[in-house]
Amino acid sequence: MKLAGTAAVVTGGASGLGEATARTLAAAGVKVTLFDINETQGQQVAADIGGVFVKVDVTSAESVSAGLDAAAAAHGDARILVNCAGIAIGEKTVNKGVAHQLESFSKVITINLIGSFNCLRLAAVRMSALAPLEDGERGVVINTASVAAYEGQIGQVAYAASKGGVVGMTLPAARDMSNIGIRVCTIAPGLFLTPMMKGLPQNVQDALGANVPFPQRLGDPAEYGQLAKHICENVMLNGETIRLDGALRMAPR
Repeated sequence: MKLAGTAAVVTGGASGLGEATARTLAAAGVKVTLFDINETQGQQVAADIGGVFVKVDVTSAESVSAGLDAAAAAHGDARILVNCAGIAIGEKTVNKGVAHQLESFSKVITINLIGSFNCLRLAAVRMSALAPLEDGERGVVINTASVAAYEGQIGQVAYAASKGGVVGMTLPAARDMSNIGIRVCTIAPGLFLTPMMKGLPQNVQDALGANVPFPQRLGDPAEYGQLAKHICENVMLNGETIRLDGALRMAPR
């Protein structure tokens, strides 16, 4: 897919991996719409990149549909969707005789997994009505998983389950839409310098980065954005989850 002039939607675009991806795509000439619930940061990023911001709750069909309407009004229907919206919590299955809260588990699944699928399905049906490009391609969806999908740590049962679900839906979704030329890939990042990570003391950040075999540092969100851009451009990438982790394999804790 040639990126210049193409429309894209990036969820969770106000910060972290989503912001970095939005900036990378905009620098390549993509017309970007950001979805997020953080209006202040979202508006600032959109202004910086010459894009559009829409306040969207990814778990709501009505909110996502309205957001896609706004994005289409500004830039035309998107051929690119990058799902970066998500949350993380720390809670054990059983801790000192107390069971994991069902409500917190459900919230993580709802935002990370169901929210990703909600955006995927609603964006993809719009992509399916677009004229095909070279190779019959109509669009591409990039989801965000995590290495926790494979090596969830202690206290990550909800997060790991949600990201494992994202990995699990990648291939069948790609197969579902192979006849209409819509690709689906997932990126599974390791330890990245996101806002959550920046909130940790510097010595903790350094210690975490030292656990990465090579390069021995935390990932730069721009490196996620670079991979997302390449997936958009490389039509043969489809149905795959790509680890972006410097060869990291997470220990139990």
